[in-house]
Amino acid sequence: MGNHLDRITHLSYSELPTGDPSGVEKDELRVGVAYFFSDEEEELDERPPSDPYAEQSPPQEGGPVLPDELQYSAFCRHECIFSKLRENQDLHVYPARALLAACRPGDLLELVALDEPPHWAVYERDGQVIHLYEGEIRRDGLLEVSEGRMGRVANGRYRYRALPPDLVVQNARGHLGLRAPDVCWTNSESFAAWCRFGKREFKAGAEARAPGQRYFLKVHLSASDVHTLVFHSLEELIRERRKVDASGILKELSLVGGKE
Repeated sequence: MGNHLDRITHLSYSELPTGDPSGVEKDELRVGVAYFFSDEEEELDERPPSDPYAEQSPPQEGGPVLPDELQYSAFCRHECIFSKLRENQDLHVYPARALLAACRPGDLLELVALDEPPHWAVYERDGQVIHLYEGEIRRDGLLEVSEGRMGRVANGRYRYRALPPDLVVQNARGHLGLRAPDVCWTNSESFAAWCRFGKREFKAGAEARAPGQRYFLKVHLSASDVHTLVFHSLEELIRERRKVDASGILKELSLVGGKE
């Protein structure tokens, strides 16, 4: 599978994290996309040159790649904000025990399996992660959280500028024990990404919608088969993409312009 991806750049700003969550997820009308399946979850920015972990090695050479894993790219207006493409990403996965060898505090970890949305977590230290699970912000051991799934470090997936690793961990720790309905992230990915980038767009209903602002999600089914969906918020885009991961179904009614 491949694609013709626009030149990837990262945004020149990052938003400082808020101290505590505000608002509760509402069942709001979604514009531009029809939802299917429930929201139940079992649930880089290229690293700046000063990042001391920018050159870290994978836990082992030649880890497997899930053959049927969908590939995506996402844009806000014309700027790439998310990329999951084999041509420019290391999408190899590793058993949790091997993955631990590559983890550094503040890393985003993605645990994957076919036919379910990936589970995301923030690596703290000493084999522990902080994550959103069943409506609660928890600290658990990576080996227990993985439940046999393969995983990878996903720091480069979003193209926003990352916060310093100690602040990423501080963000995650500051919400330990928080439970629904006070949790204002709709899934583990949004929570983990908020911890790393500090952008309010990852919170449910927290994005200030500017006139004409649109997000585009490109689903790369093959080199010549790319479907584009449009959304008015990053929250909506993430939720829909995770539903496609879980179901394998691309909702045709939500396509904009059909195939590319």
